[in-house]
Amino acid sequence: MSASDTLYSLGWRPFFQSQVEADSRLRPARVMHVHRGSIEVAHEAGNDKVTLPGKAVGLGITVGDWVLLDPEAPLVRRRLERQVLFQRRAAGTSGELQRIAANVDTLFLVTSANRDFNLARLERYLAIANEAGAFPVVVITKADLADDAGDFVRTAGGLGPGILVEALDARDPKQVDVLRPWCESGQTVALLGSSGVGKSTLVNTLTGDHQATRAVRDDDQRGRHTTTARSMHRLPGGGWLMDTPGMRELQLVNIGGALDDVFAEIAALARQCRFADCSHDTEPGCAVQAEIDAGRLDVARLRRYRKLQAEDRRNSETLAERRARDRDLGKMYKSVLAGKRHEKKR
Repeated sequence: MSASDTLYSLGWRPFFQSQVEADSRLRPARVMHVHRGSIEVAHEAGNDKVTLPGKAVGLGITVGDWVLLDPEAPLVRRRLERQVLFQRRAAGTSGELQRIAANVDTLFLVTSANRDFNLARLERYLAIANEAGAFPVVVITKADLADDAGDFVRTAGGLGPGILVEALDARDPKQVDVLRPWCESGQTVALLGSSGVGKSTLVNTLTGDHQATRAVRDDDQRGRHTTTARSMHRLPGGGWLMDTPGMRELQLVNIGGALDDVFAEIAALARQCRFADCSHDTEPGCAVQAEIDAGRLDVARLRRYRKLQAEDRRNSETLAERRARDRDLGKMYKSVLAGKRHEKKR
């Protein structure tokens, strides 16, 4: 960050300006890095490291957020509402949501032109991008190692109308230049992708920084995570890259209608079924099954849709709902066991 940064170059939008009173003396600042108990921020006057007291910790600040600082302290007085937020359910049984990144304009969905290429994973990523409100771009790395990278491009592009797909060698700056339109001044991009797809290499090329990468294992073509913290990096074109740890699994949670957007053809067919609660299995008048029988819909795509729907329902349960369901299941099992014992005694 430098003193010459303007709010626009940091990613400021009318959406954020509308939340600030015209006569406010507070200073807008962008969160660049989050530490335990403190944050690093950038603003028009430069950058600061700000300690977060207990009250501010409760704001749930994450990388990419906009906050209002008291310029005399500096202290965080307020966090602005987010335009985009990526989150996932935290590990464990608490059911809490973990904030991953905020206010991202473009999400690069990174996969590779080898055995790691996975349609189900891309569909999951697309749903998450749609729900958060970020613009998705599928980036296929290691295109130089594929016999025909075009096959991967056509397959990814076939997931829906208007999906942008770029295939490249992440080590080659000239090839990576195709991503520059999304990396210009004031733009924020983030990357999602499983381990070993070349995400760290792509970050290196986009930023010009050097980050440790590890060789891909020969047996499954996967690497190991090399990014350990979420942070923002300035891009040569003036934009910002939010680097997030590589994740093998990114689960859906509270995804709403974004999943139907990814599987738009199935959602449209479902509205034509005879029964509103059709499971698209053996019910009469099922428009989805009719398309499958006619060879116009891939049954594998329907299976992936159902699987993601089930995942979203499971992950979107509140802790109370989950405990209530577990209690009901426990009562049912006890009732069944009691019945079996009773039969044995007779």
